[in-house]
Amino acid sequence: MDTTEARPAGARALLPTALLLSAALAACGGGVSTAPDAVVSAASGVVEREASSRPLAGPAADALAFRDACTQTGTTPTDTGYDVGPGGAPEISTGFSAKRLVVARSIMAVTANPIASRAACDVLRRGGNAVDAAIAAQMVLNVVKPQSSGIGGGAFMLVWDARGRTLRTYDGRETAPAAADENYLRWISAADRTPPQPFTGSAAAPFVQTSGRAIGTPGVLRMLELAHRNHGRIGWPALMQPGIRVADEGFPISPRLYQSVNAVFTSTAPATRARLTRDPDIAELFLTADRNAVKPIGTVLRNPALADTFRRIASGGADAFYGGELARAIVAEIRETYAGATLPDGVTPVVTTPGLTTLEDLASYRARERPPVCIVYRDVWEVCGMGPPSSGGLAVAQILGILQNFEPARFPRPDAIDANGGRPRVESVHLFAEANRLAYADRNRYVADTDFVSLPGGSTAAMLDRTYLASRAATIDPGRSMGTAQPGLGPIPSGLSTQATENGTTHMTIRDRDGNVVSMTTTIESGFGSWHMVRGFLLNNQLTDFDAVPVDATGAPIANRIQANKRPRSSMAPTIVFRRDPDGTRGDFHMATGSPGGATIIQYVAKTLVGVLDWGLDAQQATSMIAFGAANSPTTNVGGEHPNVAAAGGGAADPLVIGLRARGHVVSVAQQSSGLSTIVSTTADGRPALAGGADPRREGIAAGDVLAAP
Repeated sequence: MDTTEARPAGARALLPTALLLSAALAACGGGVSTAPDAVVSAASGVVEREASSRPLAGPAADALAFRDACTQTGTTPTDTGYDVGPGGAPEISTGFSAKRLVVARSIMAVTANPIASRAACDVLRRGGNAVDAAIAAQMVLNVVKPQSSGIGGGAFMLVWDARGRTLRTYDGRETAPAAADENYLRWISAADRTPPQPFTGSAAAPFVQTSGRAIGTPGVLRMLELAHRNHGRIGWPALMQPGIRVADEGFPISPRLYQSVNAVFTSTAPATRARLTRDPDIAELFLTADRNAVKPIGTVLRNPALADTFRRIASGGADAFYGGELARAIVAEIRETYAGATLPDGVTPVVTTPGLTTLEDLASYRARERPPVCIVYRDVWEVCGMGPPSSGGLAVAQILGILQNFEPARFPRPDAIDANGGRPRVESVHLFAEANRLAYADRNRYVADTDFVSLPGGSTAAMLDRTYLASRAATIDPGRSMGTAQPGLGPIPSGLSTQATENGTTHMTIRDRDGNVVSMTTTIESGFGSWHMVRGFLLNNQLTDFDAVPVDATGAPIANRIQANKRPRSSMAPTIVFRRDPDGTRGDFHMATGSPGGATIIQYVAKTLVGVLDWGLDAQQATSMIAFGAANSPTTNVGGEHPNVAAAGGGAADPLVIGLRARGHVVSVAQQSSGLSTIVSTTADGRPALAGGADPRREGIAAGDVLAAP
């Protein structure tokens, strides 16, 4: 990438907020056509064809014309019923609203919110590159998706530099404070062996998420700063402006944000409702003035405190966050006990256990550049992801490495393929779920922060060895589920073992005009993080991704136990795929994807890769396809929110569910809440193009220089 710095002067550095707001309003009910061959945005009149990763041809291709503007279409989830995510997923499910493929000529941004996609696309259109656009999008997402993203959390980023043909991966994962010991999440102290207390609840039923002990030192800003230093083209202050303007001038509350807040406000558990009222800043942001209701859909939500925070970061860089007044405010919030806080009727006040984070913890935080984790898939593709402390890249690579031992005839593509990915075949979902189980078994045993715990053999090589993965594939019975898999490489160094944990997030995928690509997953862990707000942003509860108990049932230390300055294991799996050249070297960029969703991120990303690489689905079909897969348990997920799943009666009449149960799977048809953002290289009218898919289970959208009928 060109690393020269160009700072747009004056108003050119500012994005037009009116356009951002109109885009959001259009996406939140702008009369989008759902005709089978096109989608029309009422705001722009742009037609986005149902092009795919296969070339467009014929009259449709002849009619396409280049449009040098950021255009977008899509829908937001409708009120189809909202419940907590299955299996403790970190965010609610919000149904399924079908979306159509978007095809662009040279630039594209797919993020979890239409305003953020538009902001990223405008940065690309004004000459910024993919890293610049990702920074701007992250700031906007902090404003419009505060429940799952922001500067109070962490992130992982993959960057493909098309000119230098290099892939670099950046680790902005949160860290435990220096004062943390292995019982930090388990006991208040060695002398007081009671659990850390949240700001509501009781000693008998604590929930450490809302305790100061849950909060890790945030990493996303240091990571973005490092990536910008290495790749950025537009000056840092200008990239803060989109977030500043949306925070200052406001945005209309989306259905998903409203339902996320309202699910807490209307909870039958008083202690859950207290999360919205305990902190006056949270109550002011999300509740009406009388505190008797959640601000309704369409209300213009402003966050001037966050705008001020962004201004400080714009002028002072990341140092303004990790030192000075903002750092002091963060430490004070982590150490807050909330004695005397206002609580709903029926809630027993509890003095919150403070965290032990210090100013030195913030000042000493460093983002890391890590080696990517890559695997050759079916001798055609090179699939690359994030390595430890994320388990996502390794687990996805293992799943693919196991599946490639099965010929395509044994792993057939879905039946009745439609815009939503068709109906996956029983035999394919069975093999996929079994490969998932094997990969999760290894993940749960071996993967943690490699600065503290080595992988078997000291690197990723043993876990990705082709012979080893073939031996794992050989344990799969095509007619019967194994239920629970065992890890395959024996004990890890020091006899350590691990348990499974989760994290939840948002994802963005961006490609600029020069061919540079960013795949970035960013998180504050659970929905609304720790429910601790500082100067307009929420702090994470990422330390709950550690295992609270430091030893297993045999007394052996757990690899993912909490330790001072350690990074908790993640499931985030930002991914970039390349074609292989005839000589076996890395070729051109082919696709990028990633998702939120806790530990199920691995399943979501892997099924999308299989959809494109094995089954020839386009970016939207693979993204929309039924969410299926398994962690290392007898339960296999078949997302019941999908229109191609007959979820009534627990799926009793659904052919896929019936077929899986016949093979011994315990099938759940609970709604899934993936949030995939996918870009696939394609061609249109004989020229290179980009195809984008945004997950119909969330409100994300693809924006770019869309190919449109003149």
